[in-house]
Amino acid sequence: MKQTWQINGDETGPHVLLLAGVHGDEYEPMIALVELADELARTIRRGRVTIDPLVNAGAYAKRSRLGDDGLDLARVCPGSETGSSSERAAHAVSQRIRQADAVIDLHTGGLALEIYPLVGYMLHPDRQVLAQQQQLAVATGMPLIWGTDHRPDGRTLSVARDAGVPAIYLEYGGGSGFREQVADRYKDAVRRILMELGMLESGEVAAPDWQYWLEDHRRDSGYLQVKMPAPGSGVFISAVSIGDWVTAGQHFGRIVDPASGQSTTVLAEETGLVFLLRCSVQVVKGDALGGIMPIKRNEKLIINDGEGSIN
Repeated sequence: MKQTWQINGDETGPHVLLLAGVHGDEYEPMIALVELADELARTIRRGRVTIDPLVNAGAYAKRSRLGDDGLDLARVCPGSETGSSSERAAHAVSQRIRQADAVIDLHTGGLALEIYPLVGYMLHPDRQVLAQQQQLAVATGMPLIWGTDHRPDGRTLSVARDAGVPAIYLEYGGGSGFREQVADRYKDAVRRILMELGMLESGEVAAPDWQYWLEDHRRDSGYLQVKMPAPGSGVFISAVSIGDWVTAGQHFGRIVDPASGQSTTVLAEETGLVFLLRCSVQVVKGDALGGIMPIKRNEKLIINDGEGSIN
């Protein structure tokens, strides 16, 4: 039986749901929440915090993004009480989401992808919910804020969207090994959110320190797995790093097929910040190789739906 925590303050206040382990190969958020549980039990003064550090135990046991049934929990929400293991886990977490006042879902790029530290949210059609999500996003202190298309279903955030519950997700890191700086940054982000909501014993929220803020209303704008699809199969050799600034047409890397000896050059699709990069180097055609945010430092950019114009 997996462990979850319910931490109650002495005073009434909001109910915040903290999630990790939606994908089984994203380890730093799981450990960050386990380590936060003891700390928050001593410091929460108002409201309630529910901590679930292992949303999909089947995916963790498989050491995979996917559950032991081959499903991605982040595509099958709200799931089914009588379905497969991932569908049952999706049903359970969806029930918790609907009962919360705010949802914080922590991720990494897993074993396949490395991600620049960011906080994201769906561009909720309800302006009040959207404003609450923006407030939570700023409070995290993450350097990149990203609002994306609100229409995709199957996610924890889409369950929150339909229930009118403000929800954000955090992405940082990925690859093999355990990065203490990722877990530490996530613990800090959670503390900052709880301070913003007035739930901790003491402390003040630091001044906003975001560096990039993009709100992209285009369809599927937040779908990482389709960005810069590999033109062929082989070994991906990157020529850039996370956090680099690139220009459209710049050399981004190459794919070498060791069977045929063929090498294929990969060029940057647009100008901007490299926020996503493949770190599992053996790829098949169509795998995401990376992602570029078309944005400059200290800029808030809004990309409209429809014509895709930039304001």
